[in-house]
Amino acid sequence: MNKQVLFVQKNKSYIESSTVLLLAFATVFFPRLLDTLGAPSLVNFFHFALVPFAFLVALFKTRTKNRNQISISKQLLIGLLILLAVMFASALFNQAGFINVILNFFLLAEPIMFLAGIICIPMSQESFERFRGWIVKFCCFHILLSLFQQVLLSAGILKATIMSVPPDNIQGVFYLSGSGHVVGASVSISFGIYYFISAKNNPLWLRASVLFAAFLQLLFADAKQVLLVCLVSWILLILLKVKDIGKTLQYIIAAIVFGCIFWWCMENIELFRPFKTWIRPEIYGPDGEATLLKGASIRIILSYYKSPLNWLLGLGPGHTVGRLGGWMLPKYWDLFGPLGASIHPSSDQVWDYVWSSWLGPASSMFSPLFGWAAIWGNIGLLGLGAYLYLGSIIWRRIGVDDFSQFSILNVVVNGFIFSQMEEPGYMIVVAGLIALQWQHRQITRTLKQRSAYINPGVNPS
Repeated sequence: MNKQVLFVQKNKSYIESSTVLLLAFATVFFPRLLDTLGAPSLVNFFHFALVPFAFLVALFKTRTKNRNQISISKQLLIGLLILLAVMFASALFNQAGFINVILNFFLLAEPIMFLAGIICIPMSQESFERFRGWIVKFCCFHILLSLFQQVLLSAGILKATIMSVPPDNIQGVFYLSGSGHVVGASVSISFGIYYFISAKNNPLWLRASVLFAAFLQLLFADAKQVLLVCLVSWILLILLKVKDIGKTLQYIIAAIVFGCIFWWCMENIELFRPFKTWIRPEIYGPDGEATLLKGASIRIILSYYKSPLNWLLGLGPGHTVGRLGGWMLPKYWDLFGPLGASIHPSSDQVWDYVWSSWLGPASSMFSPLFGWAAIWGNIGLLGLGAYLYLGSIIWRRIGVDDFSQFSILNVVVNGFIFSQMEEPGYMIVVAGLIALQWQHRQITRTLKQRSAYINPGVNPS
């Protein structure tokens, strides 16, 4: 009888935790679409409350006895506390508002909280498939919506509304937002690759169709930088796998074949022609416009350093070129101003430089408002170190398979381009897919061990 009660309590804990995590995912994934459909703008900020709440629910309600789960969860929690402590120290030194600390912390920590929430739940095969099924449905809806937007644009029913460039409106659930076409394409490609390699019980034609639909969305949205990020991440992954000669050769051959096919497509198919736009060597030299524009934020941030402590603690949370200081605070000042938010002049100065350059408004590829500059500029080398420590935990202990490491490298490369490291919709999907891969390995290992126990002659490795 006691065993039955314990089973019910465990099952109830799982249901509560997983449901709250899925709701948290939805509040990150769908608010832009709801805002466009007329919901109050506050819907964009619900996730700042629900994601941490879901993380705490999963953390405190878990009944896992798995030492690996407990160890990883503790390490991530300690890393998050270190990051928060550095942010408070930076805010005190730079007189940044308390609301700046909270918002900037959640922008960086939310995906890690979501990942940790999934990691600490002891899932069965059935519960895993149910949880994964909802994530798959959400992402498939996003891809289908993006393709539907292309159909409406082609038919003239949907009008271009962002900078009068139709491809920018292929944004899926991130409709309408300034860089929603890039974020939407990044989400779709990440999910398409995940589905192709993980849904092995489904027919090959279905998995290939999902990946092809995601690639079509990328082409229709003219999200050139998404493909570049994937290619660079792929090359980095190949270099990191040099110890495994067989796998490295497979990747190299695949990369060469893909590169040749894609180059032919750029030369011969109209839909691929936009990818040739930025093949302009003159803008990439030491004095080239792209180089000067990209480094503007670093030069401007350094010009405001007044103490050696600025190197360690930056200019304060939300005070430089991150998503908070660059977009959120100016746009929602009526909401955050009364709460004590603070703004630093460096943010406006970087934007002035962007608009003064002919290249600035043309593409986010060369934007000086990029993720790694934002973390360093806001919270200094200590904050950058704390964030990299969290990343190292995920790389070493969670994302050990090729897809997860490819996804982590995507985030790293995106961090040198634009602000996607602080884009909740993109980061929550990447974190969720990496966590699903980890849970799948845990379940597979458990099933093999159980099979070996029942059939002693079977090797569980």
